[in-house]
Amino acid sequence: MRFLADYFPLFLFFLAYKWQGIWVATAVAIVASVLQIAWLYWRGVISPVHWLSLAIIVVFGGATLLLHDETFIKWKPTVLYLAFAGVLAAGKLLWRRDLLALVMKELQLPPAIWTRLTWAWILFFGAMAFANWYIAFHFPTATWVNFKVWGGIGLFVVFAIAQGLFLARHVIEPSR
Repeated sequence: MRFLADYFPLFLFFLAYKWQGIWVATAVAIVASVLQIAWLYWRGVISPVHWLSLAIIVVFGGATLLLHDETFIKWKPTVLYLAFAGVLAAGKLLWRRDLLALVMKELQLPPAIWTRLTWAWILFFGAMAFANWYIAFHFPTATWVNFKVWGGIGLFVVFAIAQGLFLARHVIEPSR
């Protein structure tokens, strides 16, 4: 259920794009993101990631609609991925903290593994930012939309599975 809630605006963006094009899809994504935040707030499970995503879609989607220029909405995923990478990198470099350990506090891992995991996600988000930028500005909009939805989700799933397999070898079982 959480997966559907997190990707609700993205799926609606895709459907609206196929139905009416980029302008309607952008407006739908903004409205869906606001509804997503309201629903998550009502459920009491809203996170800073959700707020950041909402802010970026409102700013970049709003600029797209206001200026009638799809360039802005194409930058949205790149900016979001770079923000995620930046937050993780700042946590590690400035505060000497692996912020993923705070997010995934149910896992018990050695500090060195948290560090490897943090850097892996920083690199992954950087690669996703580059991939989005490259596809957005070197291919037709329809290709970018397909990549944004299906390629992005697919790459996240593959990366998460790889991380899960890596972590399974290093999880510290709680003592009883």
